[in-house]
Amino acid sequence: MAMAQINVVVGDLDGNAARIIEWMDRARSMEADIVTFPELALTGYPPEDLLLKPQFVAENLKILDAVARSATGLTAIVGFVDRRDDIYNAAAILSDGRVAGVYHKAYLPNYGVFDEFRYFQVGRLSPLVQVGDSRIGLSICEDIWYPDGPVVDQVMAGGAEVIINISSSPFHAGKRLWRERMLATRAADNIAVVAYNNLVGGQDELVFDGDSLVFDETGQLLARGPQFEEDLIVVDLDLDSVFRRRLHDPRRRQQEVDADAEENVVSLSLPAVEKKPLRSREPIVLLSEDAELYRALVLGTRDYVRKNCFEKVVLGLSGGIDSALTATVAVDALGASNVVGVMMPSGFSSEGSVSDSAALGRNLGIELMTIPISKIMGAYSADLTEVFEACSPDVTEENLQARIRGNILMALSNKFGWLVLSTGNKSEVSAGYCTLYGDMAGGFAVLKDVMKTTVYRLASYCNVAAGRDRIPKEILEKPPSAELRPDQKDTDSLPPYDLLDPVIEAYVEKDHSVEEMLDMGFDEAIVRRVVSLVDLSEYKRRQAAPGVKITPRAFGRDRRMPITNKFRG
Repeated sequence: MAMAQINVVVGDLDGNAARIIEWMDRARSMEADIVTFPELALTGYPPEDLLLKPQFVAENLKILDAVARSATGLTAIVGFVDRRDDIYNAAAILSDGRVAGVYHKAYLPNYGVFDEFRYFQVGRLSPLVQVGDSRIGLSICEDIWYPDGPVVDQVMAGGAEVIINISSSPFHAGKRLWRERMLATRAADNIAVVAYNNLVGGQDELVFDGDSLVFDETGQLLARGPQFEEDLIVVDLDLDSVFRRRLHDPRRRQQEVDADAEENVVSLSLPAVEKKPLRSREPIVLLSEDAELYRALVLGTRDYVRKNCFEKVVLGLSGGIDSALTATVAVDALGASNVVGVMMPSGFSSEGSVSDSAALGRNLGIELMTIPISKIMGAYSADLTEVFEACSPDVTEENLQARIRGNILMALSNKFGWLVLSTGNKSEVSAGYCTLYGDMAGGFAVLKDVMKTTVYRLASYCNVAAGRDRIPKEILEKPPSAELRPDQKDTDSLPPYDLLDPVIEAYVEKDHSVEEMLDMGFDEAIVRRVVSLVDLSEYKRRQAAPGVKITPRAFGRDRRMPITNKFRG
């Protein structure tokens, strides 16, 4: 069997169909009997409210028939949207140039980033595919996470020896190990081969990591796809070993058999051809935690920019760690020739910030611009002198500088068609230490879900991975500062990041209360201050650009808090 771990585009029905046919041809050239594609591969995942457009559903069905005509000499399992009495998240069984059968997803996730109950009807049947002497059960993503789901019916009642799970499972840190344990358990518990085919690519905030897997009937790993890359994973399956192992397991003999199971079998024929055994391929080397996070940021940025038809990006370079890491990600995603860095010094900018930004630009090989803002700020100040006559300078003047810089970046975007990358991190966005229409201005926020302490980790990882200081050590070592007033430091407004980030993680990502955090040993003054900052800054986050999700609980899709809200703690 072959699993096509591909990158598709939401709504690009023609393009996705062409991609499916291309990878079907590759599987055929590898002498595969069956090839699988990810969940909703034809429409892209998640299609969201495109599913409420009848013409979108109808077009997807029309194009599925065209894809089916290319399914000759092998069987293909393709994710699409089916329409019966309602619409279904479905897997089409394509064989002999036709749609031979359809499976409807039974378990519809409605938590975190998922809204499938908003769109789909629940599937009720668990059809089996008979290919020669082998029986295959189909499932879609969430279906296999339940130990008593359709997998059990297909194995116990229908005798399925292989369970194919087509999936579009988004990445977040730590998910891979959890997912692997679950799939290995399903294989061993059901004495069946489990083949998990995951999507790869970026879609808005989401990143899909691929990492498709095949486990044998004992729960041992047979094959793995690479992380964050397209690939065709091809593996020979020995289904006689499944039968032999089942002979020694009495559980199936005690199970009540569904008398209707035989009615749900789709029988397919394949040409009898002698096949050569596969050559063994080099084992996939798993990425470290920091490498996973960095690759997710690169893939999410590349696909957001490219799939939205931009060529180049522009960002402000402040001499700080956040803009340095954002620029490095952008270069690795798009190439140095497609990244423009803009230095916008003011009277408060240190000489080191300008020189460090220039050194970063040279290290990365990107185009650099310098557009000072002192004259513009002077004009603002002069025009506001009379209005502000009775007021002392405060954060208003600081925010004006940030907004001038945001205006300059957006002007470059308008003039040259470049996408603006904002550079704020999750720690700042959580605490509201950011300026609406200033440093928050932009089309995509690369570090939106990356804590400040993780920013430093990833910056160090970039240098170690490159074997040189792509990000100058001066940037890594300097105290973080917005440089909007004399001698300003982030710690003037926030607790140190090594104290701030654990509180944000506990409150934002794990929903701990103030009392629980105090019991965990956090400082009370810091906890109450941070909780207040997080709660009062929701209106800013609602207006922020989308950014790559890398944690289990990201702002926006995962954490949806009301702006008008009196509850505290």
